Amino acid sequence: MHVTWKLPGGGAIEADVDPGLTLMEAAVANDVPDVIGECGGCLSCATCHVYVDEGWRDKVGGPGETEEVMLDMVAGERTAASRLSCQIEASEALDGLVLIVPEV
Repeated sequence: MHVTWKLPGGGAIEADVDPGLTLMEAAVANDVPDVIGECGGCLSCATCHVYVDEGWRDKVGGPGETEEVMLDMVAGERTAASRLSCQIEASEALDGLVLIVPEV
């Protein structure tokens, strides 16, 4: 699947991502700035915060209960589009996904 991370201040990073990887793993592998994933995807650090582009929110879905709690700890502004990218798994259904990296 193909994903685009839009960066603060303009610019973007695009990559092809293997199904089954999390978008946090893909962001780290593609050197997306400010998507760190300190906990390695254990849902315990909130350092992989992204905004899901409006056109993709229904397909990606909303956060689970634990993710909701962790989203209260993100460095950037939390919005209705906020998700932790460690909780979004790459799949063909998300081909073309656009994520926005928040300013921190």
